[in-house]
Amino acid sequence: MAKQKENAVGEAPPPSAPEGYTVLARRYRPQTFHDVIGQEPVARALANALKGNRVAHAYLFTGARGVGKTSTARILAKALNCEKGPTETPCGECSICKSIAAGDDVDVLEIDGASNNGVENIRELRGNTQYMPQRARFKIYIIDEVHMLSKGAFNALLKTLEEPPAHVKFIFATTEVEKVPITILSRCQRFDFGGISVPRIVEHLRGIVRREGMEADDDAIELVARRAGGSMRDAQSLLDQLLAFGGERLTSDRVHALLGTAGDDRIVALAEAVLAHDVPKALEMLDDAVVTGLQLGELLDQMIAYWRDLMVVHCAGVDGRDLSVPTRHRETLQRQAKALQLDAVLAGLDILSLAKGQLRNSNHGRTLVEMALVRLGRLENLVALPHLVRLLQQQRGGTMGSTSSMPAAPPEGEKKKALASAPEAPPAAKRELTASNVAELWGQTLAKLPGMLGRMLERGGIPAILAPNGLVLRFPLEYNMAKEHCQDASCIAQVESVLREQTGQPWAFRVESLHSAPSASKMEFKTPNPPPIATPRRNAREDAEKLPLVKRAVEALGASLQRLDEGFGVLPARPANGEEASEEDES
Repeated sequence: MAKQKENAVGEAPPPSAPEGYTVLARRYRPQTFHDVIGQEPVARALANALKGNRVAHAYLFTGARGVGKTSTARILAKALNCEKGPTETPCGECSICKSIAAGDDVDVLEIDGASNNGVENIRELRGNTQYMPQRARFKIYIIDEVHMLSKGAFNALLKTLEEPPAHVKFIFATTEVEKVPITILSRCQRFDFGGISVPRIVEHLRGIVRREGMEADDDAIELVARRAGGSMRDAQSLLDQLLAFGGERLTSDRVHALLGTAGDDRIVALAEAVLAHDVPKALEMLDDAVVTGLQLGELLDQMIAYWRDLMVVHCAGVDGRDLSVPTRHRETLQRQAKALQLDAVLAGLDILSLAKGQLRNSNHGRTLVEMALVRLGRLENLVALPHLVRLLQQQRGGTMGSTSSMPAAPPEGEKKKALASAPEAPPAAKRELTASNVAELWGQTLAKLPGMLGRMLERGGIPAILAPNGLVLRFPLEYNMAKEHCQDASCIAQVESVLREQTGQPWAFRVESLHSAPSASKMEFKTPNPPPIATPRRNAREDAEKLPLVKRAVEALGASLQRLDEGFGVLPARPANGEEASEEDES
């Protein structure tokens, strides 16, 4: 947000407040464009606009909290109204500059959009714009959190905002620019304020600590800067709180004690226990942390940050990376990251993020954190699913689907290793399947299938031979769930693979439902209808072979027509009385 001049961050005594104590965020507020930290492109653009006399009538500053939006608005107001201006370097000594810096200038009106968001407030503002400023060049309206204005207030502001009097300037600031109507955005010059980097905040905080006559460890200042999340105001407010905590030197332990967070050594040790699958030790460390007053939400945030560090180091290395751990622990972090697979790190991040989301709405926070630690401790090195499928295929000696739809093969080294460990299956002799040996063959097939799939298939009984190399298994209606499970493409592929091993030839296997006849109780009260008159087609097989779709399939696949299902080639029956069939009959 702000950086002081050389004499502001040196050894000079701090500025004295006329009454009482003034917080650091106000005392070290930037006073010129040169003092603005982290927003150099915005400051340069505004300074050049002043230098070239190209100042717009309305500006919109948007960005996160505490990054310098309102401070930059005040600097722009001083640059426009300074007695030595307009200038890109306001003097800061004249009465106008001093009153604007203090926030009580009569011609620079700072308005809170949250509490002045009605149509009446904007109408009053619009009525006052016709009056000339009392002592300065411009009457400047700074509206903070402008997105809080109501729809009617925005509409009332449109015309004045588009064509204001020559002596009026508008400066809007907001943290939620998406809530500002496009009609307002199109009438303003927009500047986006980004978050301030940790090194820039650390540098500024060191200067404040020196000027305040205090001492602070580098780890403590860096911890404060990270805690601020890119907001200079938050960093200054937290530093102000820590300096008031007492003591001549600010240490990282004191920062952790005030924030209720775990020390870096404790986080690294906890991660070490989890990654070593030492769950009892991890739970013991959590218990010690809770007894000392550690906040569980803060612990999860720190663990998420640590696992994020593992991911970044695993992917991009440790040099030049923005990591949450101090420098003395980065060697340990690098060693842990190299020992893990990326999939395991990502799975750990999912576990911690899920626990953090559940913690907000739960009264059992400690249980959730313990569950997360136990899951992390049981998380072994993961193997990608495509590799597992390949290994299963190699061990079965068959295919589990079309090769065109399979994922890419694993690396050559893993492939050779898997082939070396997989047992070689001897080629099976060709074996004919008949009605007399189908039961025996089916029993052998079920014995070689996975347990759950074999038990499901047992409920369908013995399959029927449809045609050469074709089997169908029909499930009774009460086993519909088992039938749906066995109809899965992967289950069908497994059955066909085992059948091929058993017989030495390919098989087509399918699963159907066994439709039972209606019970006597249902037929008792139904008025019998005369049987429909079915008109069979002659030479149904020849007619089927002449169908365009069948001919195209035979030619494309090089196949032959093996059988016709019952009812194929029979025209739909019409009721004897000539009336149209009801919906029940059609179904």
